Amino acid sequence: MKKTMLFALTLLVLIVAGCGNNKENAEAPAADSKEPVKIKVASLIPPMTDILDIVKPLLLKDGVDMEVVVLSDNVQPNEALANKEVDANFFQHVPYMEQFNASKGSKLVAVQPVYDAIYGGYSKRYKAISELPEGATLVMANDPSNIGRSLQMFADAGLIKLKEGVGIKATQADITENAKNYKFEEVDLLMLARMLDDADLVAMTPAYASPLGLTPKKDALITEREDSEFTITLVAREDNKDSDAIQKLAKHISGPEVKKFLEDNYAEIALPAF
Repeated sequence: MKKTMLFALTLLVLIVAGCGNNKENAEAPAADSKEPVKIKVASLIPPMTDILDIVKPLLLKDGVDMEVVVLSDNVQPNEALANKEVDANFFQHVPYMEQFNASKGSKLVAVQPVYDAIYGGYSKRYKAISELPEGATLVMANDPSNIGRSLQMFADAGLIKLKEGVGIKATQADITENAKNYKFEEVDLLMLARMLDDADLVAMTPAYASPLGLTPKKDALITEREDSEFTITLVAREDNKDSDAIQKLAKHISGPEVKKFLEDNYAEIALPAF
């Protein structure tokens, strides 16, 4: 009798355990359903942020959940990337990235070129570059890469002459001829648009000109050469550039949806570079 009762209890325990296992199996997610990989990408202003908004749902379908971190100046995105606070950034050209690496000892790398922004010189006061008066104030961004870019554009337009061979690495010390005694003012990148009211000519990319209703083809008094080295590029770190998530981001940020968006909305100021 005792053996029979012991057997019955044992059987009951096994049945209950089996039911519990079946319930757990029913509630457990399928082995192939994975949580999306989360990444953070730093940026600044449109059209960069617009492009990331287009890419975000495409990435999610591909198993990557991207958070766009909009920062307030042109130093923070690289600092955040170098410090591993974000996984990539999208706001800069390669010469700017290289200058940051040289000054900080960081290892940021270009991943995917996205678009060429037509750089130009704008003025509220004058309609032609020949109208610039003696002693006019010319404004440019204050980081080394954009100083060189601006001075090279001014030289190409015949406003100044630069030391032979300096190119986009030029500084004001490399100006060898300034016949009209132009004054040069260097300001933070995000201050460029505001300087239009005070300066005679302001050098800036379409990202800062277009919110003012200005386009390089229609409004710029001068523009840089077409063989510019300043393509706006997706940037990551040396240690994560080959990760699956970053490579998927690179694929979508150079995909047909982004190309169509640029062609439909920014044809006059941003040319796809892929």
